[in-house]
Amino acid sequence: MEIGNEADALLENLRLELRRGCLVLAVLAQLRTEQYGYTLRKALEEHGLAIDEGTLYPLLRRLESQGLLVSEWRAEDKRNKRFYKISRDGKLVLKQLLTEWQGIGVSLDEILKESVHGTH
Repeated sequence: MEIGNEADALLENLRLELRRGCLVLAVLAQLRTEQYGYTLRKALEEHGLAIDEGTLYPLLRRLESQGLLVSEWRAEDKRNKRFYKISRDGKLVLKQLLTEWQGIGVSLDEILKESVHGTH
């Protein structure tokens, strides 16, 4: 593969794919505390997971339609804002995803240590 634009584009696509897999987990975990979209975006960004509005809001709608989130419109600061919070089912799914995430982390750590130390 030629170094340059093609490699940069491939790396960017792989990076986005990796991040996409983490976003559901991050959003569910962050919404253990009720928030509206803007504050959720800022909280994720503060933790190093910047997310565009065009990605976040469709994700929130999808998670709500799957029963993992609940939302309600409320007036705050003279504006209507939609507040999101994890649902009871969402908490169960989050718990299962966290277990899965931890298992993946352990497996990846082992694989990466082996590749660094050349044991395979």
